[in-house]
Amino acid sequence: MEYNMFVHFGPNTFSGAEWGEGTESEDMFCPTELDCRQWARIAAEAGMKGIIITAKHHDGFCLWPSATSTHTVAQSSWRDGQGDVLKELSDACREYGLKFGVYLSPWDRNHPAYGTPAYNQIYMQALREIHGGAYGPVFEQWFDGACGEGPSGKLQEYDWPSYWETVRELSPQAIMFSNIGPGCRWGGNENGHAGQTNWSRLNTLGFTPGTNSPSTDTLRMGNVHGTEWIPAEMDVSIRPGWFWRESENDAVKSLEELQDIWLSSVGRNALLLLNVPPDKRGLIHPADSARLMEFRAWRDHVFGNNLALDAKGPSAILDGNYDTYWVASSATPTIELSLPQERKFNLIMLQEYIPLGQRVSAFRVEALQNGEWEIIAEGTTIGYKRIIPTQDCTAQRIRISISASYERPVLSELGLFWASK
Repeated sequence: MEYNMFVHFGPNTFSGAEWGEGTESEDMFCPTELDCRQWARIAAEAGMKGIIITAKHHDGFCLWPSATSTHTVAQSSWRDGQGDVLKELSDACREYGLKFGVYLSPWDRNHPAYGTPAYNQIYMQALREIHGGAYGPVFEQWFDGACGEGPSGKLQEYDWPSYWETVRELSPQAIMFSNIGPGCRWGGNENGHAGQTNWSRLNTLGFTPGTNSPSTDTLRMGNVHGTEWIPAEMDVSIRPGWFWRESENDAVKSLEELQDIWLSSVGRNALLLLNVPPDKRGLIHPADSARLMEFRAWRDHVFGNNLALDAKGPSAILDGNYDTYWVASSATPTIELSLPQERKFNLIMLQEYIPLGQRVSAFRVEALQNGEWEIIAEGTTIGYKRIIPTQDCTAQRIRISISASYERPVLSELGLFWASK
């Protein structure tokens, strides 16, 4: 999927807090012009494939009329207690061809049962409400391990195996996110930068979501011989905070920052989950949407023109079709490309055919310049997609050498691109 939208929305939108206390009045949630179709239209036009919304953040407020809580939209005056943000958003996602996903914080600062064994059953009932069919297919269930209770706070022993089993039962195709998956993993930071080395496998034995997880370095890099396939997802906000604040309308990330994030997430074998928080009206602010469209235009301009498509070389990696692939005859092959004429480029893209696994652990790229082969890029892992920036290079012949791989490499695509400064 490569690129999805995160939506942080709830009482914090109106209070300005990042972590609500859970004591906020239900009437605090009062969007005046909520339009989830606007969110979905913007996400689709931005090139995103799905939207994940904070159905319940740490304050415990539910954006749907949940029977598990008295701190929900049903107790608010918004739409006379008849509103349901999840319903409106799931309908909008279907209309615009997007997948619909849900974030449900296990930490709940409002629910009186939090900190007791009964809470696990209550939390699973909330999962059943979301995955029970009322909102259609849920493509990703986001489990946040955050908890700021502190040493004197309520201690909740989360029943993660039962949570996962509940989702599997009702949404067997749903990807489950946490520090350790089981579907995809947190990439170890919230700035959108995956590891230069990034394996899609992870060792999970002895770890749980939340504080008892692998180190952030491990989460960024994965484990080369990890027992489970749990690729990285990089979550980052387009603003300094996760929830909208008027004071941050002039602090939306620049195009250059988003370009760097793209190359460091999608370009390093990870998915980019970009948070775009709606404002108090319930609309995405013009500053955010304008930047998203600018970002989309840059990607289309750069990656819509693969300068290698008419090169001489293995045809399966030069046809623009991910599902065709080239299988090397050894673990350390060299591929040489010959372009019709010299071309200027500064980005190189390589893709492994992931249905057959992630194999490459070291590679280099050379260009024939002034009669000499010069190394212009080196790297470790490739994975689903690796985009390597180089110095500005003008060449007609390119050589890719795989110097280490755990099996014979299987490559699906190769690209050369020019990104103007």
